[in-house]
Amino acid sequence: MDLSWILNHLGEDRERYFGAVAPPIVQSSIFAFPSVAAMRAGFRDQLGSHVYTRGNNPTVEILRKKVAALEGAEDCLMFGSGAAAMSAGVIACVTGGDHVVCVARPYSWTRALLQDLLGRFGVATSFVDGTDVANFEAAINDRTRLIVLESPNSMTFEQQDLAAVAAIARARGIRTICDNSYATPLNQSPIALGIDLVAHSATKYLNGHSDVVAGALCGTAALIRDVFRGPYMTLGAILAPHDAWLMIRGLRTLPIRMQRIAATTGKVLAFLQAHPRVRRVYSPHASGNPQWGLSDRQLSGASGLLTIELHAPDIAAIERFCDGLTRFLMTVSWGGYESLAFPVCAVFAADAPMHPPHGVPLTLVRLSIGLEEPDVLIADLESAFARL
Repeated sequence: MDLSWILNHLGEDRERYFGAVAPPIVQSSIFAFPSVAAMRAGFRDQLGSHVYTRGNNPTVEILRKKVAALEGAEDCLMFGSGAAAMSAGVIACVTGGDHVVCVARPYSWTRALLQDLLGRFGVATSFVDGTDVANFEAAINDRTRLIVLESPNSMTFEQQDLAAVAAIARARGIRTICDNSYATPLNQSPIALGIDLVAHSATKYLNGHSDVVAGALCGTAALIRDVFRGPYMTLGAILAPHDAWLMIRGLRTLPIRMQRIAATTGKVLAFLQAHPRVRRVYSPHASGNPQWGLSDRQLSGASGLLTIELHAPDIAAIERFCDGLTRFLMTVSWGGYESLAFPVCAVFAADAPMHPPHGVPLTLVRLSIGLEEPDVLIADLESAFARL
């Protein structure tokens, strides 16, 4: 199944809705049945039928088919956020008394899920340096039921050897889940490498327009059905039909957006690596990256996310640099059409609302490269560097 077919045609049975080229937004909470027997059949298979939009909505179903195909998965569920997708995948795999192994620097809300929420219900978690496969083997015990991966992560971009970790897990009957938001299905295929479940913050590149918060969870039909019957239907963190429609529209341009972003990021990356005000650039594609071999083998392309550590005398200088940016918008998230800057010190400083992940310096500034011209972004960065 080729990429253009998935993005432009898969799941879009146009003869069902008057030949309309764009699919309709089926903005209905409920669906009627012609008979008791038909209604009974619908309730027996709520994932495959249209009963109630909390379960399966026709517009969301089109999107599910596309995202599953992009990931090479049998099925997919869409959620109201990436955090909801990861939470549902994890909760479906564990119960009280179980043990989870997770990478050391996951997304902050993934850590909160494992350490704070599930910890209250007797699920223990070991956080390990995932750059060394041996650390996973060392952390596994008789109660381990799940390994949580994020490759690369979205701040310092550590990767895991997904095929090697998957092989370790499968040999022991342990499930694996990987956050693939950074790479997108275009640049990394965790399921092809043996991973059981793949999660996305679809808010990011899959949507690409900074107007939808969404999540995706992909896997085998059997696993997705387990998630559907459990946390998906129970917690109800669903994606609304209108948001699904916006995501279908956003997916149409995913390949060309990622191509443009990758090309621009390459030029910005080269500029930053040569700049005297930059101590280090964190990126899977930066020269000197200690995991370069894994990046070359596991990632087929670059995204627009990178982090810089500045030569700065104090946090005030970091703030001056960020305040001097005009084309980079200062905000959270990433993966849209616009370029963004996220200073770690704004969120993780001593007087800020959150504590930084272990080993993450407060001098870091994460950049998300969008669709602007590279010369414009480089000039903006150079102007901001002059304020240090």
